Amino acid sequence: MASWSFYFFLCYLLLSTLSISSVLTPNPGGGCFIKAIYSFGDSIADTGNLVRMGPSGLFNPVGYFPYGVSLKKKPTGRCSDGLLIIDYLAMALNLPLINPYLDKKAKFDDGVNFAVAGATALDESFFISSDVVMPYAASSIGAQLAWFKTHLSSVCSTREGCSKKLERTLFLLGEIGGNDYSFAFYQGKSIEDVATFVPQVIQKIIDSVKKVIEAGAIHIIVPGNFPIGCFPSNLEIYKNKASRVYDSNNCIKDLNAFSKLHNKKLQEALQSLGQSYPQVSIMYSDYYEAFMTLIDNASSLGFEESSLLKSCCGGGGLYNFDINMICGMPGTWPCSDPAKYISWDGIHLTQQAYKIMAQNLIQKFIYPLARAHEIWKC
Repeated sequence: MASWSFYFFLCYLLLSTLSISSVLTPNPGGGCFIKAIYSFGDSIADTGNLVRMGPSGLFNPVGYFPYGVSLKKKPTGRCSDGLLIIDYLAMALNLPLINPYLDKKAKFDDGVNFAVAGATALDESFFISSDVVMPYAASSIGAQLAWFKTHLSSVCSTREGCSKKLERTLFLLGEIGGNDYSFAFYQGKSIEDVATFVPQVIQKIIDSVKKVIEAGAIHIIVPGNFPIGCFPSNLEIYKNKASRVYDSNNCIKDLNAFSKLHNKKLQEALQSLGQSYPQVSIMYSDYYEAFMTLIDNASSLGFEESSLLKSCCGGGGLYNFDINMICGMPGTWPCSDPAKYISWDGIHLTQQAYKIMAQNLIQKFIYPLARAHEIWKC
């Protein structure tokens, strides 16, 4: 039987050349082509939905200190010490931060964030059949698309009207799929076993893109997966496995190869989909390479070389990650300067890492580049 700490850990996973100033600082007087953002995904993009989802969110560590320590010194529902990639993308488009869908007091004139920490691409039935235990409140991208449908019906009533409203809206669909794999990896599934999930995950992502296109979306960005072999959580969990092999960055080769497999299949599927919808701008966002620029240029970016694979907030150990003492639990503590770390809690990144990643994505890691650069024109 799994330990209590293991189930706590699963619940916690619900949370999984332009200058920075010129790219990411809002210009209230500037007008951009994109007027709104609709965001879907998991903890990489959730700006406050999970913490509004009843008891499972209310008592989640992400709703408490030290989360949000770099942003108004209080938690915001983001799985970080501060802002996320989605926040910086909004800023680059001169938009306010996009409000979470479940914030019923919020205004949604500039878009809606439907992302929920812990969300998966596949539905619960898939994981049951695959003998993978899902956290209590885990939901799929399908639930977010249902929210989107409900929201859209409240702001437009005809296909023509919705298409008109969405013609200058950016859809950020993901990152999604990472939790489908992580939940399985954390429960001891082999890389070979989890690789069998990839076709279904990719198909679900493609089906989701089709659904927003059918609703009227014409500007869509779909991110790939991170190099998960460089994440402190995976490095800690796999450190005693005889099969582990490290690369020159001391990341786990096989896990990074797995991420590359997912990303390759996703790009191929998106290219194929684009041929069926030539009038739609379907772009791929390369989170893998954008993240690796942080590792490869750590010193010049201000990150501590000795802490590249350590989490800022944790319970000690080689990678400052302990499954029995997750960030926010008694016995854990944050580092003195999160801006010098890439990883915030072993699973999610720091505000500084997300900020630089967003800059790199806007500059050179969203493809096709020509289409992507049109999005950021202001």
